[in-house]
Amino acid sequence: MIRVPLLATALLLLAACTTDDKPAAQTSPPPRQPTVVDPQLQALQRAKAVQDTVDAQKAATDAKLREAEGQ
Repeated sequence: MIRVPLLATALLLLAACTTDDKPAAQTSPPPRQPTVVDPQLQALQRAKAVQDTVDAQKAATDAKLREAEGQ
C-alpha cells in the first residue's frame, strides 16, 4: 500500500530534476591541435599516394605487355 505513493513521489522528484534546457550552443568543435604524430601521418599519406601512382603505372604496363603478346 505504501509502495504506490512512494513510487509516485519518486517519479515526481525525478521528473522535477530533469531539465528541458539545451546546453550552451555548440557550434563547432575546437580546432584540431597539432600532435607529435602529425609528420608521420603526413608521410604515410604521401607514401600511399605514391603507391597508388606506382600501381596505376604497373597496370598500364601490364596491359601494354598483354596487348603486345596478343592476349
